[in-house]
Amino acid sequence: MTISTTTHLNFRGTARQALDFYATVFGGRTVISTYGDLGMPKEVPGADKVVFGQVENEDGFRVMAYDIPGQDNTDIAVTAGSTRRENGVTITDRTFFQSVRADTLDEITGYWSALAEGGTVIEPLAASAWTPGFGMLTDRFGVAWVLDVQAPYAD
Repeated sequence: MTISTTTHLNFRGTARQALDFYATVFGGRTVISTYGDLGMPKEVPGADKVVFGQVENEDGFRVMAYDIPGQDNTDIAVTAGSTRRENGVTITDRTFFQSVRADTLDEITGYWSALAEGGTVIEPLAASAWTPGFGMLTDRFGVAWVLDVQAPYAD
């Protein structure tokens, strides 16, 4: 039996923009269905919002997203105030971080650079005691990301 998990991100009117952005970062195919596509009258406010969205690439990256009904706050600026470094410790009230792990520092650096554009760095991408590259940031959509290089397992 095989099992896999997919992070499902909840947005307030910016799911389409976030999915398009993640497709540029990770590559792959974007699939989007709106509330209007699934039966809501097209003239009703919110019919153009995402009810099901997904980005998936050939390397196994997959993320899903939708717009929370009635929560269109596209004019509200996204801040990273709920995750920060304080005295060497990461303080957060987030219920999850999206994690991306790659085999090489070059690969993770490419993802890092793209996700950091317009975002806020929490912990800069740098070598740590367990990996040649680890960092945390909040992207321009308010999603907190942990990126690292796969550390070799001890025998």
